[in-house]
Amino acid sequence: MVQQVLRAVYKEVRGLHQAAYVLALFTFGSQLLALIRDRLLAAEFGAGIELDLYYAAFRVPDLLYVLFASTLSVYVLIPFVAERINRGGDEKAKQLLGQVFTLFLMFYSALACIAAVFAHDIVAFLFPGFVEYQADLVLLMRILLLQPFFLGISSLYGVVTQYQHRFVLYALSPLLYNIGIIIGLVFFYPYVGLSGLALGVVLGALSHLLVQAPFVLKSNLSPRVVKQVSFPDIAAILRVSIPRAVTLSLHQFVLLGMVGFASVMAYGSVSVFQFAFNLQSVPLAVIGMSYSVAAFPLLARLHAEGEMQAFGRHIVIAIRHIIFWSLPVVALIVVVRAQFVRVIFGSGAFDWDDTRLTAAVLALFIVSLTAQAIHLLVVRALYASGNTRLPFLVTLGSSVGALVAAFGVYVWMLYSEGFRAFLESLMRVEGVVGTEVLALPIGYSAALIVHVLVLLLLSERQLHFKFRAILAHMFEAIMAAIVAGGFAYGTLNFVVVGLKTETVVGIFLQGMLAGVVGLLGAVATYYVLKTPELFEVYNSIHKRIFKTDVVAPQDEDHLSV
Repeated sequence: MVQQVLRAVYKEVRGLHQAAYVLALFTFGSQLLALIRDRLLAAEFGAGIELDLYYAAFRVPDLLYVLFASTLSVYVLIPFVAERINRGGDEKAKQLLGQVFTLFLMFYSALACIAAVFAHDIVAFLFPGFVEYQADLVLLMRILLLQPFFLGISSLYGVVTQYQHRFVLYALSPLLYNIGIIIGLVFFYPYVGLSGLALGVVLGALSHLLVQAPFVLKSNLSPRVVKQVSFPDIAAILRVSIPRAVTLSLHQFVLLGMVGFASVMAYGSVSVFQFAFNLQSVPLAVIGMSYSVAAFPLLARLHAEGEMQAFGRHIVIAIRHIIFWSLPVVALIVVVRAQFVRVIFGSGAFDWDDTRLTAAVLALFIVSLTAQAIHLLVVRALYASGNTRLPFLVTLGSSVGALVAAFGVYVWMLYSEGFRAFLESLMRVEGVVGTEVLALPIGYSAALIVHVLVLLLLSERQLHFKFRAILAHMFEAIMAAIVAGGFAYGTLNFVVVGLKTETVVGIFLQGMLAGVVGLLGAVATYYVLKTPELFEVYNSIHKRIFKTDVVAPQDEDHLSV
C-alpha cells in the first residue's frame, strides 16, 4: 500500500489533461485546508491580540520571501534550465541551479541574521501599537524567519520537479504547509503557547521542502553548493527576476504598512484584516490567477512570433471573461458576506461582532476583485512583452496611494463622527468595537481600482488592445451583477428567513440558497442579453476544456498566512 502511494506521488505526469487535473485537485485541496486552518485559528482565539501578534510576525519574513522567491521562481529559472540542457546537457543546468542555491543560502542567511539581531528595533518601528507585547512579537518573528529559508529552497526544488513533470510531488507541497500550521495549533500551542503556532509554520515550510527532497536529491539536476559563481549567468537571471521581485515586494510593503496601521487600532484589527484578506484571495485565485496563468504561455509565444494583433485580441478576451465572472461574484459576496464569514469562521471565540466586522472588511475588499484580477493578467501580459518598467512604476504609485488613502480615511473616521456613523450604518457594524479597521480595505480597494485604470490606459498601445473594447463589455456584466445581487438579497430576506440562524447548517443553507438563486439570475441575464462569454464558456466546457498550457501558480503569487 505504501509503495503504491509513493509510486503515485513520484509518478511522471506527461499528459496535458492529466497535469491540469492534478494541479486543479491539489489546488482545491490546499484552499480547503487553508480555510480549515483559519477556522481553527478563529475558533481558538477569535479576533484578539494573540492572532494580531501572530499575523504581524509574518510581515517581515513574507517580505523577505517574496524578494527571494521571485528569483527562485519556475517562471524565471525554467527557461534558463531548458536553455542550458539544450546547449550543454544536465551538468550545465545543475551548475546554474547550484550557483543560485549557493547565493540564496549566503544572502538570505545574512539578511535573516540581521533581521533577527535588530528584531526589537524593527518591531518597535513597524508595529507601534504592540509596544507592551514586543517581546512576544520579536520571538514569533525570529522563529518565522526560518519559513522563507525552507520555502526558498523548496521553490528551487520545484524548478526540478516541474521541469521533470512530477506535478503530483510539486502540488503536494502546499497541502503539507497548511497541515504543518494545523499541527502547530493543535499539538504545539497547548504546550508552548504562541511560539507553538510559529513552530507549526516552520514545520509546514520544512514539509513543503522535504516532500520534494528525495526525488530532487537523486535527480541529475539536484542543486549543490558550489565554490565558484559565474556572475554573467547570475546577472542574466537577475535582469529578469529583479523587476518582478521589486514589483511583488511592493504589495508586501502595502500589507506591512496596513498591519502597522492596524496595530494602533483596537485589538483584533490585524486579525479581522487578515481573515478578510485571506477570504477575498480565494475568488481572486480562482478567477484572476486561473486566467492570468493560463494566458501567460500563449501571450509569450504570440509576442515572440510577432503576432501582435492576436496578442492584443487574446488580452481582451481574457479581460472580458474576468469581468464576466467577477462582477456577479462581487455582488453575491457583498450580499451573503455575513453568512459566508459565519460558516467559515463562526465557532469558539469568534463571536457575532467579529463576524460582522470581518464581513464588512471582506465586502470592502471584494469590490476591487475585478481590478485585482485584471491587474494579474495585464502585468503578465507586460512581462510577456518584455516590459517590466511600467508595472513597477504604476504599482509603486498605487502602493503609496493605498497607504495614503487608508491613513486619510482612518483620520477622517477619527475626527468626523458623522462620516464614521454613515460608514458603520452602510456596512451594518453599528455598535461594534474597532470599526476604524474599515479604513484599510477602503484605501486598498480604491488604490487598486485607480491602479488598473491607469495601467490599462498606459499599456493599451504596447499591448495592442483598445480600452474602449473593454468598457463596451462592462454593461452586461454590471446588469448581471445587479440582478444577481437583487435575487440573492430577496431570497435572503423573504424566502429563507425561516431557517434557523443559530446553527451552522441553517446559516449555510441561507447563504447557499441565496447564492444559487443569485447565480441563476446572473446566468439568465447573460442569456437574455445574449452575452457571447456565456456561450464561449458553454462551448469550452463541452469542447475545449484544459486546452491550455499548464503552469502551476507560484507561492509568491498568492502568499497568505
